[in-house]
Parts: sequence; structure tokens; C-alpha cells
Amino acid sequence: MTHLKVTLSRSQIGCTQEQRATLRGLGLRKIGAARLLENTPSVRGMVKSVLHMVQVEEVSSGG
Repeated sequence: MTHLKVTLSRSQIGCTQEQRATLRGLGLRKIGAARLLENTPSVRGMVKSVLHMVQVEEVSSGG
């Protein structure tokens, strides 16, 4: 199964409350913070809504 490495690259200042809630749901708080998340449709939808503030890499899990 593949995973997504999501890194917060821009500040939350100036974004909407919904976008801040999405970032909190993804587990991102500070700039530079990264999370390894499962590649599911719900996670992809959350990432799509804040795509202008994050960097996304697809990582395959070896195992």
C-alpha cells in the first residue's frame, strides 16, 4: 500500500477556519511539520482542499 508524505510549507495565517481544521485533522501544526498518512480517498480529499499550503510526496511502503 502506498502512503502520502504531507509537509506543511506555508503559514496558516490568512486561511479560512475550514482550512485550519483540515490541517489539524491531518496532524499538521507548524511549518515544516510532516506526516506519513495512508493513501485513502478521504485523506486525498483533505489534502486537495489545502494543496496550496502543503507539499505532497507519494511513498511506497516496502514490506
